[in-house]
Amino acid sequence: MNTLTSPTPVFLDSAPPPQPRPAEVILDVQGLQVALPADADRPFAIEHLDVRIEAGQTLCIVGESGSGKSVLATTVMGLLAKGLKATQGHIRLAGETLMDQARLAPESRLRAWRGTRMGMVFQEPMTALNPVHSCGEQVDELLRTHTQWPAHERKAHILAIFDRVRLPDPKRIYDSYPHQLSGGQRQRIVIAMAIILKPRLLICDEPTTALDVTTQAEILRLIAELQVEQRSAVLFITHDMGVVAEIADQVMVMHRGRVVEQGPAEQVLHAPREAYTRMLLDAVPGMTPPPPRELPGGRALLSATGVGKTYVRRDWLGRAKPNTALRDASVAVHRGETVGVVGESGSGKSTFARCMIRLIDPTEGSILWGETPVQSLPEGRLRPLRSRVQVVFQDPNRSLNPRRTVGSSLMEGAMNFGMGERQARQTAEELMDRIQLPRTALDRYPHQFSGGQRQRLAIARAVACQPQVLVADEAVSALDVSVQAQILALLREIQADLGLGILFITHDLRVAAQLCDRVIVMSQGEIVEQGPTAQVFQQPAHDYTRRLLAAAPRAELARRA
Repeated sequence: MNTLTSPTPVFLDSAPPPQPRPAEVILDVQGLQVALPADADRPFAIEHLDVRIEAGQTLCIVGESGSGKSVLATTVMGLLAKGLKATQGHIRLAGETLMDQARLAPESRLRAWRGTRMGMVFQEPMTALNPVHSCGEQVDELLRTHTQWPAHERKAHILAIFDRVRLPDPKRIYDSYPHQLSGGQRQRIVIAMAIILKPRLLICDEPTTALDVTTQAEILRLIAELQVEQRSAVLFITHDMGVVAEIADQVMVMHRGRVVEQGPAEQVLHAPREAYTRMLLDAVPGMTPPPPRELPGGRALLSATGVGKTYVRRDWLGRAKPNTALRDASVAVHRGETVGVVGESGSGKSTFARCMIRLIDPTEGSILWGETPVQSLPEGRLRPLRSRVQVVFQDPNRSLNPRRTVGSSLMEGAMNFGMGERQARQTAEELMDRIQLPRTALDRYPHQFSGGQRQRLAIARAVACQPQVLVADEAVSALDVSVQAQILALLREIQADLGLGILFITHDLRVAAQLCDRVIVMSQGEIVEQGPTAQVFQQPAHDYTRRLLAAAPRAELARRA
């Protein structure tokens, strides 16, 4: 009798559950070490660094200026500055080797990957853009290099991406040169170049530093959309803890080239383990203005009435096309007083400041430096008066000569206005102490400093001339929160010592809240509201002011439970 063997029954309920698909690693950095020049203040810019970012994930890196954040970004891109050298480490991008045992892939391969597989938004747009080519031409060069699209298709893509990053009048911007745009508009051009080919890795080095709060929100939303569409990974370097709280999946805290703390955003921001991380979070300025100060008063050191500026461009037929950038603007800055000017990018803030210091000629209105009318003075008569009013620009690279040591740059202005060389050197050394950089750094060149350190040097250069009024155009926008707090304290100290008046142009409402005695709010070239800081912040009268305040990332955002 034959015995039949029954097959083993298979039950659907007993089938093993489907295994989750392993996460795709876009950026994998292992054991990275980058050496600094021999005369630097420490041996390594980065020591034994490991980074891993998966598809669709955002890693935010925070830390003080000089912590090595930007060095990591430029190493991954194969764009290390002269004097820096990777001495060990491995870097892989979506499975492709960028660096093996500190040896980079061939430059031809890196060049082919930049823009297509990895894109970078640099901290300082004026160093990323060519001043002799229009913005549209520069983006078109990228597309010509990496695509086979015809000219009309390339231009359509460029205009579409300009519109997506909220640039006004994309056709005009396409034909404009970088110097014809505001700082925030230049930054959006750089962002557009980085994302137009939808790279798998997007490296953002302080991409929202120069942007107002409303545009910042749009850019962050755009980056999030890119992640969803392309499953991109984002390496986001920032000092704004409000931005970190909004976008980060993982947070890495760096200090002097080392990782201090790393983990999920919720843990690092709300339950930090390290004292350094807690210090960074505590340094974020709040939106509540301090009590009003008692001011000396007296005659205004800098004042203006009815100032306007209209630019006239001509088309190919020679027809005039006027563009009014500023209308009927008035201000008065007194001894010991700080007046803030806030508003979105392109609102006329910087145009107003440049008119006040006569870097551009106003079309209308009157400007007084003390009791001297300067709105129509020729440069020859104006030059001896320029020590009265000094300026700190948004981009420190425009203030510091790359071919001269920072010591000679700090001494130059003071000596031009009559200070002796020995006294100018002593003043420069004392200012280095105040901005917390070593005196030996006076013999170094601007490219040997981080972006935040260069901005501190630019502030010291302006103060070295011992002005009566300091015009600061986004002077702390490139600084991390702890250094920003130090610089704001430095400005107050200098103001108290010298009786300086300060005209402070900023898009950071938190900084304006903490530093300014009065605030002027600008929109589309006009002043829409002004008054004591506490009044404007707590009881805004204009809808535009209310929208700005509502869009500002608040300090408590990063520490909420």
